[in-house]
Amino acid sequence: MTQPVPPGIPHARRARRRPAPGTVGWVLLLLAIAGTVAIGLSPSPYVVERPGPVYDVLGSSGSGAKAKPLIGIPSAERTYPTTGSLDMLTVYVDGTPQSPVDWIGVATSWFDPTRSVVPLDEVYPPGITDDQANQQDKVEMSTSQQDATAAALTALGRDYTTTVVVAAVQKGSAAAGVLKPGDELVSVGGAPVTDLAQLQSAIRDHGTTAPLALVVKRDGADVPVEVTPRVSADSGKPAIGIYTGARYTFPFDVTFQLADVGGPSAGMMLALGIYDKLTPGSLTGGAHIAGTGEISAAGEVGAIGGIRQKMYGARNAGADWFLAPASNCDEVVGHVPAGLRVVKVTTLREALRDVTAIAAKDAADLPTCTSR
Repeated sequence: MTQPVPPGIPHARRARRRPAPGTVGWVLLLLAIAGTVAIGLSPSPYVVERPGPVYDVLGSSGSGAKAKPLIGIPSAERTYPTTGSLDMLTVYVDGTPQSPVDWIGVATSWFDPTRSVVPLDEVYPPGITDDQANQQDKVEMSTSQQDATAAALTALGRDYTTTVVVAAVQKGSAAAGVLKPGDELVSVGGAPVTDLAQLQSAIRDHGTTAPLALVVKRDGADVPVEVTPRVSADSGKPAIGIYTGARYTFPFDVTFQLADVGGPSAGMMLALGIYDKLTPGSLTGGAHIAGTGEISAAGEVGAIGGIRQKMYGARNAGADWFLAPASNCDEVVGHVPAGLRVVKVTTLREALRDVTAIAAKDAADLPTCTSR
């Protein structure tokens, strides 16, 4: 039988201990740190762009006995020695839909001027896998190389032929099930297809009320087809729903040692390199010049992505000059690394003029990017 405990006499059980002063604070701090780390290591909806490898288009790929000119021109074609450097730039993209960048990586990149944080969907549209994106980059690089060759030959006044081909067919469009990727467009409405502008004009003039007669070359044979244009939701004009590309026949084959590089942004620098090799004297005069920009066969220079990272890549590689597409100037202003001079260009002709001025050390008045 338990005896009652007299007043003032403590119970015989162990007394409840209270946490030592400060212990609760340390526990809460550790929990907060653990939570922050957990959040920081969670995937973010962003990718990080940073400077990638730099390639001198006047130089070689590989080393020793395995070295090959980055731009190869057949020995039967007369070429000339070059000096200096014409650097093309690349950008590394950290993060993919399958392997996203964590929040810690995003946060540290915000404080690094050589890096940019970009929404994932801007680089990888929804539904695009890593393999599909890599394949698209390869196609764009191959197209860029062909366009660069065409632009250089255009500037040199050399003849070549161009055919318009079907690059892709939009799902559910008028051309779906009728035209195929790779089809060469021979004639439209009975008239030979000479270029994309002429094809688009013929489709618009025909309207949407009757089938349009086309002839395509497929597997070496001419195939007549009919497609009834529809009003495009994008342009509001008659269209058949295809993406087109160009297929060139050059007087000689130009080869490129850029197996691990994708995208279209090397076009302008490749065109400059081809032009330099096919003309007497040194285009650069020994100067170290870098640059970037898409190129069309007509020599128009277009905007590219990652230009801030490319400027830092150029500076780190030792370039003194940087040729930038005029359409990228808004991203250039206020972000030019110290020691690098930027010249804006809109065409290959302008780029040739500017490089010639740099070589002659007469570059004080070359156009640059300015804030609006």
